[in-house]
Amino acid sequence: MVKSNMDALGIIFPNTYDNLIPEMSTTRTMASIPFGGRYRLIDFILSSFTNSGISNISIMVKKNYHSLMDHLGNGREWDLARKYGGLNLVPPYAEAGVKMYRGRVEALASIVEFLEAQKEEYVVMVDANIVFNFDFRKLIQTHVESGADVTVMYERRTIPESLKDDNYTLRLQDGRVTELLTNDYRPGEQNLSMSVYVMQREALITLVKDASIRGLVYFERDILARNLELLNVRGYQYTGYTARIADRKTYFDENMRLLDPENLDALFPKELPVFTKVHDNAPTRYAMDSTVRNSVVADGCIIEGEVENSILFRGVKIKKGAKVKNCVLMQNTVVESGAEIAYLVTDKNAKITTDKKLAGTDSFPVYVGKNHTV
Repeated sequence: MVKSNMDALGIIFPNTYDNLIPEMSTTRTMASIPFGGRYRLIDFILSSFTNSGISNISIMVKKNYHSLMDHLGNGREWDLARKYGGLNLVPPYAEAGVKMYRGRVEALASIVEFLEAQKEEYVVMVDANIVFNFDFRKLIQTHVESGADVTVMYERRTIPESLKDDNYTLRLQDGRVTELLTNDYRPGEQNLSMSVYVMQREALITLVKDASIRGLVYFERDILARNLELLNVRGYQYTGYTARIADRKTYFDENMRLLDPENLDALFPKELPVFTKVHDNAPTRYAMDSTVRNSVVADGCIIEGEVENSILFRGVKIKKGAKVKNCVLMQNTVVESGAEIAYLVTDKNAKITTDKKLAGTDSFPVYVGKNHTV
């Protein structure tokens, strides 16, 4: 897995979009929300960084980050347990008079001294609400060749309804960003920002210091949008597979999309493996009279009942006589005998008791909270 080091460091903002799924982010960050059977959202970003040779990575945690710390450990699974660089979790300063940061500028201002001490020439900044698997060397190479001050990655797509009040779109002319729109409401496909930025480290330090002195908060609207005539900001269109988590419905939909083998292959290409915390669970055990159709089942599960069109995370137990259809069941969920569930999202350690019938719809999946019993 070891790749030659890229002349870039990575910065991840795991809390930026916690408000999109408040049910799942009350005790964890957006970055640590489980996805795809055995992964967390942050696994895809970390794996993309390490597969690209980016081995100096800082995670700017804000709150509810104990689950993330437990998942990441020392970063060994991503080859980030290193003497220089590696994985660096940065919590807010706990000092009198220091407020919890509101935007990316305030977060970056808290690590200016750290950035000044680094050796890499470039910085790649990314949020954690979009699942994608990407070789960042392509983005950095394009950035260098274009002579841009800042390169922002975007995708062509319609704006999700849940992001109408929380999005950035780009207007481009010959590849250069001429306008950065906040909360765009236009219908149809737009150049929707993926909140992935690359720029020179020294330039970032200068911009952050200047913005911090003037009391500015947000990187996009306070720095980029106001200085498009002064800064050469260019767009990089991403055309690969993405799963954008914008609310509980999109979380359900994006998990269910992985039941299509083409989508699964697009997100998990052989040349870009996705790494995650190793649990060393036993293989899934299927009882003689169990039935499983068109489902993704992680290791450590015990299947005695019926499962169809569902995503099962590690350690899920489906007891004899239970029926599960069109569900996303997180780690250690138990569905007891005779229970029938459909269009359900269960958080970790949820329990559906004997003979219960619980069903949502495709447009409104039901959510059962962590450690809850129904």
